[in-house]
Amino acid sequence: MSVRNTWLTPVLCVLVIGALGTGVQFPRHLPVVLAAASPAGVQRFSIVPGESQVVYRVGETLVRESNRFNVAVGITRAVRGEVVIDRANPRASQVGPITVDISRFQSDSQRRDGAIRERWLESARFPMAEFTPLRIDGLPAQYTEGREIAVQVTGNLKVRDVVKPVTFTTVLKLLGPQLTGTATAKILMTDFGFDPPAIFGILRAQNEAEIEFRFVAAPAP
Repeated sequence: MSVRNTWLTPVLCVLVIGALGTGVQFPRHLPVVLAAASPAGVQRFSIVPGESQVVYRVGETLVRESNRFNVAVGITRAVRGEVVIDRANPRASQVGPITVDISRFQSDSQRRDGAIRERWLESARFPMAEFTPLRIDGLPAQYTEGREIAVQVTGNLKVRDVVKPVTFTTVLKLLGPQLTGTATAKILMTDFGFDPPAIFGILRAQNEAEIEFRFVAAPAP
């Protein structure tokens, strides 16, 4: 997942939405902004990989088990990114690039994981996914400590060498020194240049995948 430039209320990622504010387009060089000296009232947060995760959920039909329906779930904690929060002016907050190592997805089946890495998603060749937020709708004008904020975060998702627009439905909360959030979106595998997993006589997966990003971010040193 890559990130250009976007602002965020006291809360995300992404990976990652309401009616109190309008969407805003951001300049291209956000990483430079994040590295600059922070004015008073502005705080930079880093996503904590060990406490954050990206999850995929894909429906699959197990043919050799009388066509039993199953939901495959894979998880990776190899996610990184930064968020800059401005409590005095939430609409001036920003989010930096969100990157995920999708080659580290693990499900309840090593066979599934290996086939996804080598044959379908090919994450062994294309391990990094990037989300670049371009627009956030629903940011409030004022900051309220501990309040959950519902926003829609729209940006570009890069998987393999394909970039597609994706909107994440996101809930964010800033409470004291901790920033937390959950972002979800649905994508089609074929949109990113690969077919749903299918093994003749064994299983066939649906094209649609649900992506969920749960994160915890702490003040950056």
